[in-house]
Amino acid sequence: MKILLAKDAGYCFGVRDAVNLAYETADKDGDVFMLGHIVHNENVVKDLDKAGAKVVNSLDSIPKDKPVLFRAHGTSVETWNNAKNSNMNIIDATCPLVLEIHEEVKKLEEEGRKIIIVGDHGHDEVKGIASQVKDPIIISSPDEALIQRKYKRAGIVCQSTQTIENVQEIINIMMTKVFDLRFVNTICFPTKRNQSQIKELAIKCDLMVIIGSFTSANSKRLTALAKERNNNSYQVTNADEIKADWFDKVEIVGVSAGASTPDKIINEVLDKIKKIGDIQKEIIYG
Repeated sequence: MKILLAKDAGYCFGVRDAVNLAYETADKDGDVFMLGHIVHNENVVKDLDKAGAKVVNSLDSIPKDKPVLFRAHGTSVETWNNAKNSNMNIIDATCPLVLEIHEEVKKLEEEGRKIIIVGDHGHDEVKGIASQVKDPIIISSPDEALIQRKYKRAGIVCQSTQTIENVQEIINIMMTKVFDLRFVNTICFPTKRNQSQIKELAIKCDLMVIIGSFTSANSKRLTALAKERNNNSYQVTNADEIKADWFDKVEIVGVSAGASTPDKIINEVLDKIKKIGDIQKEIIYG
């Protein structure tokens, strides 16, 4: 049996930088506080909590002498302003690519366009983007696009981890509803790259294993893309969930991981697969 590991599986640079900054700040200040989980991965959250990076529900819950870390997903304008007005020590871990989306959506609004965000309702990143403009519309699926009214001028951006297939379907529908439509493709490069790799791997391999939390939108999208091309695809959160009978009569195993999955968990999964298939090493794909 052979393992093909997607070259860019796991942490994207934005998540890696944010997690490292959380550890560094907790080490320096004793504790650092975050409004919600820094990444959608329960294992990472647990380790960070042990290191002193604590999750709270409001700015009021943070001691005055302790820093607040704004996460990679981005933070609403209201929360930023409240923290500044309270003279809090803000540690900004926002992904630079998410900040670019904030700038692009404001430019579209300045052009007098109705703002449409393609993204998951209630997702932290989407809420941060939406807060940059007035009364945006959030569309998560083609079905939601079909029920939209018509507009003279509109601008569309998307959540950075969307699939290009979902965005394209929504754009095609909105083109029939908007006279002057401008779309800025804000799917981030790491997402495009990872999705491209998993599409290729799913076709080449007998079995696909995607490592990532089921609270992670991008991990679930990777799994969906794999399953569309290979029915023998499984998502796991850690090595304990790997089952030996998946590998019966399997010659090539493809492995990838969501952008919030740490190297440690990926390596543990690989080690377990190697033991099951008596494999000495994996081959990097991509």
